[in-house]
Parts: sequence; structure tokens; C-alpha cells
Amino acid sequence: MTAPDRGVPIRVLLADDEQLVRSGFRLLLETEDGIAVVGEATTGADAVAQARALRPDVVLMDIRMPGMDGIEATRRIAGDDGLRGVRVLVLTTYDTDAHVFEGLQAGASGFLLKDAGPAELLHGVRVVAAGESLLAPRITRRLIAQFTARRTADAAAASRLAVLTDREREVLALVGQGMNNDEIGAALFLSPATARTHVSHAMAKLGARDRAQLVVVAYRTGLVGP
Repeated sequence: MTAPDRGVPIRVLLADDEQLVRSGFRLLLETEDGIAVVGEATTGADAVAQARALRPDVVLMDIRMPGMDGIEATRRIAGDDGLRGVRVLVLTTYDTDAHVFEGLQAGASGFLLKDAGPAELLHGVRVVAAGESLLAPRITRRLIAQFTARRTADAAAASRLAVLTDREREVLALVGQGMNNDEIGAALFLSPATARTHVSHAMAKLGARDRAQLVVVAYRTGLVGP
């Protein structure tokens, strides 16, 4: 996927059923140069419809909304070939949301705590809009471990790893632990650029939409355990 042209604002769609939350996000985002809020949705179905109509760069997607929830809305957006340029950043309350892993499986590019500070939110929008994934290691490790604790890898899932080289498997395991390219490079004595190349090759071979999907694959195949 090609990142948005940095000469134009990052276009954001807000999807949350709480007016105060949407207003707060809009106020924060629109005071920042290079970001524009292009729409608001109060349900998952509305988010999908507006994503198709507006083609935003990023959808800030709440999980819990009436009717179609944020997980299903994310799945429909990520599964729509016409919306390949639209990235979904899931908002979670962490302690109470039991569907973050499902959100990543559905095609989300990452997730943020709903009470994230202004700097963290702005950073998250920019990272996702640039085609990267927002996977904070401290949250990723705990959340994915929690929601995969009762899962075991099956032979069909594990067989997907056969297409990878030994080095790519090593890199995938570290991605699954929430490491960024600099950390992977340091762990394997590689340059960040080389680590990034291995990540890109693994994504292409596994048909992963983005880095977030590699984390899902790492756990699903048993390469990384809780």
C-alpha cells in the first residue's frame, strides 16, 4: 500500500457512538497541521458506509458501538478491495475490551488506549497513515497473550511458515513479541534496514496486510506463545 502524499492532510474518519468522545478527538486532531477530520460515524455500519464514500486515510474505530460493532466494521473495511488505502486504528479501554485480538485478525492496523494522551493519539494517526502498524510492545504482549492463552496452533496454520526462510521466521517471532525494526536489528545483529526487508518479505509471503497481521500469524501458528 502506498502511504498518503505528505503534501496533503491525513484524512481521518471518527467512529464512536459517544458524542463527547468524537468532539474531543475532532478538536485535538483539527488543531494539528496536516490532519483533517472528514467525517463522523456513530455505528459500525455507518463507519463502513462513510469509509466507502469518503475514502479516509485512517478510521479511528471504537470497538463497542450499537448494531454492527467496530470489529465487524473493521473486517468489512479491510476486506473491501476498493478500500485498500484505508487503515483502521482500533480504540480500546484495554481492561474491559475483550476483542482487541479479534480486531487485529479483522484487519486493524493497530490499537490505542481510549484514554491515550494527545501526543500518543497524534503519533498513532501519523504512523498508521504512513502505512505502518501501531503495536506498542507493552500492550501487544499482554493483550495477545491474554486472548490466545487458550488457543493452540494447528497443523494447517503452522504449515504457513514453510514459505519462510529461517531468518524470516526469527524476524517474525520478534515481530510477534512487539519489537520494532531497530529492536529486531539489535537482537539479530542486523541493520534496521535489513530487518525491515525481512519483515516485508515475510508479509509478502504470508499474504499479511501489514505488521499487525504478522503478529496474529506469529501467535496463530504457535511461533510465539503466550
